[in-house]
Amino acid sequence: MITTNSPLLSVRNLNIDVATGSGRSRVVSEVSFELRKGETVGIVGESGSGKSMTANAIMGILPDVATATGTVQYDGTELLSLSSTKRRKMSGPGIGYIFQEPMSALHPLLTIGEQMIRPLRYHLKLTKQEASRRAADLLDQVGIPPSRGVLRSHIHELSGGMRQRVMIAMAISCQPRLLIADEPTTALDATVQKQILDLLVQLRDDMGLALVLISHDLGLIAKYSDQVVVMLEGNVMEQGATSQIIHSPAHPYTRGLMDASPRLGQKQHRLPVIDKSKFTKLAPAASTSTEEK
Repeated sequence: MITTNSPLLSVRNLNIDVATGSGRSRVVSEVSFELRKGETVGIVGESGSGKSMTANAIMGILPDVATATGTVQYDGTELLSLSSTKRRKMSGPGIGYIFQEPMSALHPLLTIGEQMIRPLRYHLKLTKQEASRRAADLLDQVGIPPSRGVLRSHIHELSGGMRQRVMIAMAISCQPRLLIADEPTTALDATVQKQILDLLVQLRDDMGLALVLISHDLGLIAKYSDQVVVMLEGNVMEQGATSQIIHSPAHPYTRGLMDASPRLGQKQHRLPVIDKSKFTKLAPAASTSTEEK
């Protein structure tokens, strides 16, 4: 993969605090990584590890009770200090986002065409006819032929795989340079999962995108990412080049994730349970793992 020297996305010491009834609670602590054009970084961890909160902070869509501090720079622009209006203008042509669940991310009462055309007209200033033609081309690009009539359909009329493809088409519609995919294969069967992930990689290569891929599946991240960030309870346990992490995992939590994945042809009656009480947190800005207490 050919990349430029300067990072397109630079995250430095990102912290996210959430207001609670008893004060503030830190849910993401000291996350740092860089991503260049044409690269894929995989953020992996179990549910509640802070993966989606990290992505939402980058996008500027954290809930009102959450506050992000640190540095998040996109192409040299500091995102955390931007106004909501400026973030909104950047979100289409700059950063695309594939949400985790299309059924909750897409409007149930609007047709797919209406939802695709509006951002095209807002960001690219296209006429309604131009936006409609581009929407049809985008669906064709992600593997939904125009003959399927999806632009006239509502979300409940589509299969899981088609919904995910619509989300991808919308995310790339304004030609972003950075694409964030949050669990893009949730609730899809294995065959459709592979199709969706292969499509994302193809789009990355064809469009020269930088891709942030979020998943709880370390095997999936290993196959499709150039670098890996392993998270647990809001902390980075280990990060580095994918080949290094997969072949020589230094942190016991990473090894636990690998051991907890069933392997074809391997005899094993019971998968091991990960004992998280043994793990320490990663020191800020470090790229190597911590060890057991």
